[in-house]
Parts: sequence; C-alpha cells; structure tokens
Amino acid sequence: MAAGYLDLLRTRHTARLLAGTLVGRLPNATAALGIVLLTRSEGGDFTLAGILSAVYGIATAVGQPLLGRAVDRYGQPRVMLPAALLSAAGMAVFAFSGPEPLPLACTAMLAAGLFTPPLEGGLRALWPSVLKRADRVHAAYALDAAAQEVMFALGPLLVTLLVAAFSETAALLWIAALGVAGALSVVTAPPSRVWRAEPRAADWLGPLRAPGLVSMIGSFFFVGVALGSIAVASVAYSDVHGGGMVSSYLLSALSLGALLGGLVYGARHWPGIPERRLRLLMAGLALCYLPLALVPGVAAMTALAGLSGLFLAPSLACAFVVVDRHAPSGTVTEAFSWLVTAFGVGAAVGAAAAGPAAQYGGASAAFAVAGAGGLVALLVMVATGRFLAFPNPAAALEKDRIAAPEPGFTSTHQA
Repeated sequence: MAAGYLDLLRTRHTARLLAGTLVGRLPNATAALGIVLLTRSEGGDFTLAGILSAVYGIATAVGQPLLGRAVDRYGQPRVMLPAALLSAAGMAVFAFSGPEPLPLACTAMLAAGLFTPPLEGGLRALWPSVLKRADRVHAAYALDAAAQEVMFALGPLLVTLLVAAFSETAALLWIAALGVAGALSVVTAPPSRVWRAEPRAADWLGPLRAPGLVSMIGSFFFVGVALGSIAVASVAYSDVHGGGMVSSYLLSALSLGALLGGLVYGARHWPGIPERRLRLLMAGLALCYLPLALVPGVAAMTALAGLSGLFLAPSLACAFVVVDRHAPSGTVTEAFSWLVTAFGVGAAVGAAAAGPAAQYGGASAAFAVAGAGGLVALLVMVATGRFLAFPNPAAALEKDRIAAPEPGFTSTHQA
C-alpha cells in the first residue's frame, strides 16, 4: 500500500499540488477556532463569535460554486490567486480590528469567506491531466480525502500553538499568509497554468442541470449534517464524562478512522461502476454512525468514533469520481465546488440541530442526529439511483478510455 502511494507522489507535480492545496485550505480548517479565540480575547461573547463564524461559513458556501464557475471559464491562476489575496485581506482586517465595530467585522468575514479560493475543486479537476490513468486518479482522490483529515486535525493545533507563542491576532495573520502561499504554490505549477475546462453550454444552471449531480449534492448535504452534529455531540458527551480532552479523543479517533479508511480504499483497484460502489460505501457510513447514540464509556466510545470514520474518506473519494463522471462539459470545477458547499452547509445545519438535541436530550440525542443524517443521506442516494445510472456520456467515455493501463504497465493499486 505504501509503495503505491509513494509511486503516486513521485509522479511529477503531484506532491506539490496536493501539499499546496492542503496548505492553501488551512484557513478553512482553522477559521472557526481563530474567530472564536480572537473574539473572546477582545471581550466578545460566544454569541458574537458564533455570528461572525456563521457569516464566514455562509459566505464560503456561496462563494465556492461562483468562483468554481469563474475558474472553469477563465482558468485557475486568474481566479484563485486574486481570490486568495482578497480572502486573506478580509481576514487581516478582522485580525487587526477585532469584533468591533460589528459592521466592519461582518464585512471582513464576508470577504474572507466569499473569496476563499476553490482549491479543493480545482485540485480534483487537475488530477486527470496530471495522472493520466483512472486507477491513479482514483487513488489520488482517496489520498486527498484522507489527507484532509490530517489537515482538519492538525489545523486547530497549529492555531493553538501560534496563539500561545504570539497572539490571537498573529495566529490569524499567519494562517491567512499560509493560505496565500498554498494557493500561490498551486497556481504557479505548470498543470494549473495550462489547464482549461472543456467548452460548456450557455446554461446558467451549469452542473446543476445534471440530475445525477443534484442527487449527489442532496445526499452529501446530509452526510455534512451527520459530521457537523458529531462535533457538537462530542462536546456534550465530554461534559458528562470528565470533560478535559474527551471530545478531542473522539474527534481524533474519527479522523484517524477516516485516514485509515481512505488509505486502504485508495490502495487497490475496485471493480464495477463507481455509482454502485458509492451506494455500498454510503450504507457502511450510515450503519457506522448509528451505534454512536449508545454513548458507552470513554474507551468504547472512542472506538465507535474511529469506526464511524472508516467509510467517510472512501465515500468522499468515490463521490469525487462520480461527480467527475456526471459533470456536464466545462463545469467540473464548479461541480466539485457544489459538493463542497453542500457538505459545508450540511455540517452547519447539523451543528445547529445537535445543539438543542444535546440540551434537551443529552449526548445520546445529539449523536442520534448524526445517525439520522447518515440514514437520510443513504435514502436520498437510493431513491435517486435512476439519475445516477446515467452519467455524462462524454465524460464517462473519457474515464473509460484512460482506465486502461498503458502497455506493459502493472498497476500498484491492483488487488
């Protein structure tokens, strides 16, 4: 397995694009914590911090597909680098001004979120041209999904260390600067500079005219609901099990499970069409969320949290393949960005729903929100299966063409 991933990372430009994207997305992984810490240090309460975080989150959700459409039309460097600079400028304004005056703080958060560059969708659009073969593209999707878990686990730790070493203001400025550096690394790489989307039809709906993609967006909205509720439920569980680092144990276990699941999934070639495989992975994801509502002791709960993460990265990796197959010509970056937006909005809704559930029903009720989200995600995918059965013909044909290994090549990802 390790040899296969090393072979993948040795492919020209792969390591640079992956690392640059992860560094460039650090603001996404750390914004919520950074906003709360700075607001509290300036005397603001949690309600104010929540409002500012919500402004940032909603603006990011709105901006991703809009910027993704611009990338498909004008290319990556002309959109992503200016967007990264504007987003960092918004974060810098907030870092220096703090939460007061509130209109300025909200405007800064709006700019920081709205102009967050769609690096995640952009990277997935680049993989086919960089890696050439479908087996390597699928492995890269899995490695990408697994690496995100590391980023979201280490990002908050980095913020905490920067605050301890400098200040809340300095932490936000450092993270914003790293975001620009990551975006710069990506857009100056040759694959990003030369990439162009295929010609697209003049249709304002863009990728949303593909029923299969709408099905994916609906399903992964509820996956986001499940994941967002787990973060809140973990804190509620921690409050009645000694507090301290208990919630961190659960979230770290979930991330570790997702990391392992993603690495194992991407290490081999899977037969059959990805749409059918995705339904099976989603079934595993839904089933693994359900036992969390049992809320056993800390050791057992940590194990259940790890189990709940096993199918997350594989589901995301397979979803990337399906999105690529269903995206209409010339809309691939926007299509990926819609999936990111659906997931992010779902996570915000899940966190909002888990709060009252935890307050009135305890940690078990909050974790039940996660179980319900996973089940609804599966039901949406099953109910709309007929739409997923018909991918974009041109895209599917191209994926089938590149799926065949080159003569004399033995895939390191074959079982």
